[in-house]
Amino acid sequence: MILTLIKSTRLSWAAKNVHMYLLAITYAYVYQISFNPLKVIEGLILVSVLWGALYSLNDLTDIEIDKKDRKKSNRAFVQQPIDNKIVLIFIVFLIFSVFAISLANLNPLFTIIMLLMVINQLLYTLPPIRLKDTFLAPFTSTATNNVLRVASCSILLGNILLVPVSVYLLMFVVGMGTYMMYKEKKKLMHGISVVSCILMAYILLMGDMNIMQFLIIIVPPFLATIPLYLSNFFAQDQLIKQADFLYHKVVFIFYIVCIVVLLFF
Repeated sequence: MILTLIKSTRLSWAAKNVHMYLLAITYAYVYQISFNPLKVIEGLILVSVLWGALYSLNDLTDIEIDKKDRKKSNRAFVQQPIDNKIVLIFIVFLIFSVFAISLANLNPLFTIIMLLMVINQLLYTLPPIRLKDTFLAPFTSTATNNVLRVASCSILLGNILLVPVSVYLLMFVVGMGTYMMYKEKKKLMHGISVVSCILMAYILLMGDMNIMQFLIIIVPPFLATIPLYLSNFFAQDQLIKQADFLYHKVVFIFYIVCIVVLLFF
């Protein structure tokens, strides 16, 4: 049971947090901003644990839907059902612990950003609102969460606007694009891809991101996303698994190494 609860937190999906934290850290590195690296690490851990709890909640509310979806047959609660009360106690414990530690040790604004993550995910996941079943789903899923993740790290680095607004917007649009790929919404996916390319060109031309940042932050996840894009046309299950492995494992490890290097060397 304990292993199933841990699995439900989707530990490898912390790659999303690591990705957005590395983005913010590169700006602190480029601008030579002084900060406490241990606070950043603590914040990253707290955000990752928080999202683990939110993923568990999502899987709990979607268990009947996931049972019918072959792509989600490996979800923890599909493979081993657990009493809902136990799962809820586990989720509440994680969330309470995260906020208690954050309030005691970190900037209050960081705690507020985490609260926004929780509110956004509750609106996205739970009835009666359940935005994931509405046309607003692409705006409230990975898109909004990307922005909140970057903001949480920027606050720990001393300035929420350390990352340019244009880059926040890019992360929002890219998050929408990833959602569209996963949901196989091809027309919208292509439109968002064009917008992303135009916005990326603008960011590079305006100097809001340098080549080093582009190569580290943009290129690896782009390469990992190629199988996800191709899955819309053939070999869906196999390519989705490849995309998941590349981003949530290979890129994840690469970004962890980058964060350690930038923070401590």
